[in-house]
Amino acid sequence: MLQQFIISGIAIGSVYSLIALGFQITYSVSNTMNFSQGASVMLGAVVCYVFNITWEWHIAIAIPLSLIICAVFGLIVERLAVRPFAVDGSNSWLLTTIAVGIIAENLAMLTFGKEVRAYPSFLAKTPINILDFGVYPLELLIPIVGIAIALMIRFTFTHTLWGKAFLATSENPETAKIMGINVEGAIAFSYALSTVLAGVAGILIAPIYNVSAGMGTMLGLKAFATAIIGGLNSPWGIAIAGVFYGIGESLAAAYLGGSYREIIGFALVILALTFRPNGLFARNQIKKV
Repeated sequence: MLQQFIISGIAIGSVYSLIALGFQITYSVSNTMNFSQGASVMLGAVVCYVFNITWEWHIAIAIPLSLIICAVFGLIVERLAVRPFAVDGSNSWLLTTIAVGIIAENLAMLTFGKEVRAYPSFLAKTPINILDFGVYPLELLIPIVGIAIALMIRFTFTHTLWGKAFLATSENPETAKIMGINVEGAIAFSYALSTVLAGVAGILIAPIYNVSAGMGTMLGLKAFATAIIGGLNSPWGIAIAGVFYGIGESLAAAYLGGSYREIIGFALVILALTFRPNGLFARNQIKKV
């Protein structure tokens, strides 16, 4: 049914939005981006699977510990793959973050294995009947989590001194240092937060997409496309773009076949950027001279 495809599309689109918000956060704070976000998605799902399924730890313990590991991974990426190059004005972090992601993926293949593993849903497995069609609880939870995180980030960046300090770091790092802001700490925290968001997305999508060492590659690529479509300076634009991207993919797979999912999805990216190169919801930035 059409409603079921739309609900599924909203769920996967919310996952794209969560990962894409990680790109937006690091870009807003440091004008750099973590292109190992896909590996962070995989890391969250794989580590949670090991803790919860392999080692049989309770999900209430497995999820927080998995996210802590994701945060540590983000700190490592920023310290080793971004900071040494960004401080010199080099764009080499583009390649080094990709390289870190590839290394992480291959390490996962060596330790976790290449096979795809099913992750039982940590919510009820019986569909909920809404308006005469079934919806799995996890499909409802994913958008709720995405909206809650987007609201929290928006509030933090616009209504707290801490969030405004983050934005000041991006606008003028030297002035921010003079004002007493720990610029290096703010940037490092933005990377930790971005990988935590990716880890949350990985854990949420694991029961739907299953778990594998290579699961994050395409998810990371689609999330970056979502960030570009929505506008890197517009968190709400990214959230909306992710939902529409997911719905478009879901409808394409339902009515045209699974092989058309990627074709239609990336065709929409090209079409959107043809008319709005800076993103559909990008805000005009004022440059002070």
